[in-house]
Order: sequence, then C-alpha cells, then structure tokens
Amino acid sequence: MDENDVRLGSISRLGNNFEARLERVFAHDRDAVWRMLTEPQALVQWLAPGSIELRLGGIVHIDFADSGTTIESTVLQLDPPRLLEYSWSSGDQPERPLRWELDVVEGGTQLTLTLRLPATEDISKACAGFDAHLEMLAAALEGISIRFPLDYYLKRRRAYEALRQE
Repeated sequence: MDENDVRLGSISRLGNNFEARLERVFAHDRDAVWRMLTEPQALVQWLAPGSIELRLGGIVHIDFADSGTTIESTVLQLDPPRLLEYSWSSGDQPERPLRWELDVVEGGTQLTLTLRLPATEDISKACAGFDAHLEMLAAALEGISIRFPLDYYLKRRRAYEALRQE
C-alpha cells in the first residue's frame, strides 16, 4: 500500500505524555482481525513472536529480537473481539499503554490503535514503527508475508515528526 493512501495518525500532548491514534480499515471481519492481534501464530506474521493470555491480568510476552526489545506486560483491558489493552513495556520501564479497538464498519473492520508514551520519548518513532507494523498486518490479512517496510517507516517517521511540530 502506498503511504499516501493511509492517513497519518494524530498526536496530542496529555500532561507528561503523548497520545497517538492510528486508524485502519481492513476488508476482513472483526474475528479475523482479532485473531491477528491475539494468536501467537498470527502475531509472528506482522508484529513479532509472542503470546497474550486473553484474560485480565494475563501475561503479554512479545519478543522483538531484531531490536533487542522484549515486552513483558499484562492485559489491562479486555473485551473480545472488540478491545485489547496492554503496556508496551517491561519491568520497571514507564507504562506505554497500547489500546487496540475493533469496530465493525461497512465492508470490514476499523482498527483504532491508541498508544501513550512519556513526553520524554520519541512519539514520532513509535507512530512510524506501529504504522509500518500495520502495513505488515494488512499484508498478513491477505495471506502475504512482508518484511518490515523500512523505507515506509522512514517516510512516515519524517511525516510524524512534522506533525508533532505543528
């Protein structure tokens, strides 16, 4: 997908945090998208190897081996197949909540990803990274495996940096 076909998300400042919202519409039913967000064999196709215990307080383990980042978190909110929230952090790191919401819309499913980071962190990098992973999710939903789209990520990062400066 061309990055011009996908709107940039929004970034706002909330006290000592940034909050970003990214939205995508997939021409797939909500259950199919939910499986991609929650099942280990699906996560590895577009995000990273990992597992999520689908219960409040359930363990979230996602291993981004290429970057050296491992997420060890817990499920903070859960309403299958509509809502999943956990922190994108581990141990003593600051909380970085990720909230995945799925809504049925005409022709498929709207995914809204809300992420919150401390204002001391690079929200543009986080938005561009998740934006790139959503490209991978779109491909995976079509049965196509793609590598992390680095050029797309770099273009989106510049766009999010410009958006944050506004």
